[in-house]
Amino acid sequence: MTPGAGSLNEIHEERRGGQRVTGGRANTLDLPGPEASLHSYANVLGVPVNAVDMETALAHIEHALAVRRRGYICMAAVHGIMEAQRRPEVMKAYTDSLMTLPDGRPTVWVGRLQGLHQIEQVSGPEVMLEVFRRSAFAPYTHFLYGGKPGVAQELASRLSRQFPWARIVGTYTPPFRELRLQEERQLMTRMRKLKPSFVWVGISSPRQELFMSQYLDRFPTTLMFGVGAAFDFHTGRIRDSADWIKRAGLQWLHRLVQDPKHLFWRYVRTNPAFLWQIGLQLTGVRKYAISPDATFAMEDVSDCDSSVDLCTPGCG
Repeated sequence: MTPGAGSLNEIHEERRGGQRVTGGRANTLDLPGPEASLHSYANVLGVPVNAVDMETALAHIEHALAVRRRGYICMAAVHGIMEAQRRPEVMKAYTDSLMTLPDGRPTVWVGRLQGLHQIEQVSGPEVMLEVFRRSAFAPYTHFLYGGKPGVAQELASRLSRQFPWARIVGTYTPPFRELRLQEERQLMTRMRKLKPSFVWVGISSPRQELFMSQYLDRFPTTLMFGVGAAFDFHTGRIRDSADWIKRAGLQWLHRLVQDPKHLFWRYVRTNPAFLWQIGLQLTGVRKYAISPDATFAMEDVSDCDSSVDLCTPGCG
């Protein structure tokens, strides 16, 4: 059986000479056609969120794989953005990402208010399914990191049934804490053996952003994705909401009804604070500049640690 949806159109090689904003990642690169806006982004309380839709995001992912450009991809939602206001290391994880996608509906609204009409919601669970579904990504291998005990293994089984061409080479269920030295060594040994093209990280934000920032240069992989609750969505532990609920920006309420014990105080703490601060930003009362320490994180393989053996189609 072959994957559905044909390969995406090839996009042209990016170059580092594109326009930059002060201290931030490139705003627009010299790319032809629709790719010209690939690197425009919304400034959401100082977090640069790429102004993309699903097709543009997937085109960028395909291109990164084709040229073996390493990086990690974050999903920006209100909780993670507010954590970035409190913790500089979280902000740095976002600004150093290969892409930060507009996962939460408020990031889309902010982008459009800033004149970025092409921006669409691109959620972690949906990106994950599209990557597994499309033929452009069929040759590459996957590793699932996250979830409660048994969840990653169940997800691997479900994805393998749904997409028989998928090459899932391993799973790992981490503890709800930092890895101990022995655990880290065992994980690194597995990763060096498997060399997955993709590492899907399904732990809570901002743990997943910090994890990807810490381990990208240590894992023999090309792309890491922080997809949050995608593991629970795709194993049926969390019910997805209707499209109209997502468009209305009420997905948080749909989640709250399903898991009030875990989410109530998070939303009480973050949602009003986000609305207040984004109001200050959009009215110009307060400025939220992109960090001057932000880097143009779209590295070529030649810029990376030569001891890391990257995975290409056919390995693993």
